[in-house]
Amino acid sequence: MNTRMRRAAFAIAAGAMAVSLAACGSAAESGDKSDSGDSAAKGDNIKVGLLLPENQTARYEKLDKPLIEKKVKELTNNKGEVVYANAKQDASLQNQQVDTMVTNKVDVLIVDAVDAKAIAGSVKKAKDAGIPVVAYDRLAEGPIDAYTSFDNVTVGKTQGEALLQALGGKAKSGQIVMMNGSSTDPNAAMFKEGAHSVLDGKVKIGREYDTKEWKPENANANMEGAISALGKDKIVGVYSANDGMAGGIITALKAAGLKNIPVTGQDAELAGVQRIVTGEQYMSVYKPYPQEANVAAEMAVALAQGKSLDSIAKDKVDSPTDKGIPSVIVPVVSLTKDNINDTVIKDGIYTVQEICTDKYKAACDAIGLK
Repeated sequence: MNTRMRRAAFAIAAGAMAVSLAACGSAAESGDKSDSGDSAAKGDNIKVGLLLPENQTARYEKLDKPLIEKKVKELTNNKGEVVYANAKQDASLQNQQVDTMVTNKVDVLIVDAVDAKAIAGSVKKAKDAGIPVVAYDRLAEGPIDAYTSFDNVTVGKTQGEALLQALGGKAKSGQIVMMNGSSTDPNAAMFKEGAHSVLDGKVKIGREYDTKEWKPENANANMEGAISALGKDKIVGVYSANDGMAGGIITALKAAGLKNIPVTGQDAELAGVQRIVTGEQYMSVYKPYPQEANVAAEMAVALAQGKSLDSIAKDKVDSPTDKGIPSVIVPVVSLTKDNINDTVIKDGIYTVQEICTDKYKAACDAIGLK
């Protein structure tokens, strides 16, 4: 296990221990925002509204939703209910979903925003109705009561460092293409910031894109444009902000006859892990979703029951509209073919059988994945 993985493993074992994104307050201050104002103390019969942003990225339906549901049940003696809606990448629809949750009088909301700015008015509506809001994975604007995510700048740094490692001596011999995420996602800006902090001055960035709605087909079209503009023999690597886009990028590279071009990713999607096994994709960023989901559920249940967040959230973050939001920031791991066993398999995200289907069996055997 490498140093990065040892650090991540230690942090995961430590539970809610987190890396602060903003100046930490004192222990007395850390509960400042945990009182939702109108929320009366409740027992286990609570209703948790869960709003996730889209269903193209496999993690939300496969991991986040069931993990949060399971933890809420565990924390409420199987009496708590999770009411779920997916916005399918539509910010207007998500605002309507918040309105519905308010009308249905949920006790707390967990929101992973499609558009961090566009959701602010709806967050205020919930707050005005006495419903506390947990920002999940993306720091939504508006009067948020709590937030949990990963260290998103570190995600970008991890991707950039991996790309430089893959390029080695080729880093200065050509150009890379940067395929960032959606401009409406505040996390995408942090991934980009982290990646640039590592890549700038060490590689030449031939083309860079903010990919509309994170869609693989948009990344594919952008990559085709980059290949046409730069020339096949000029591209030595691709920074892709997530695995879904990496799939679209790799399809474009293959269509152009380009091989052995390292491509980064994020989310440890099954298809991404399988591409790592075959060598088509160099790496992904594995984010321990069980920890993030468990923290979100713990925050939501505590807020719904009128309890303090002091024992859960030790740190604070600032959003563009709010200060000192109680937060838990979860560490990440660089996933390559060398540590698949020690990450996604060990944590129960996938089984070897799920990864190593007939199509990938030979490649799995070659790297000792059995």
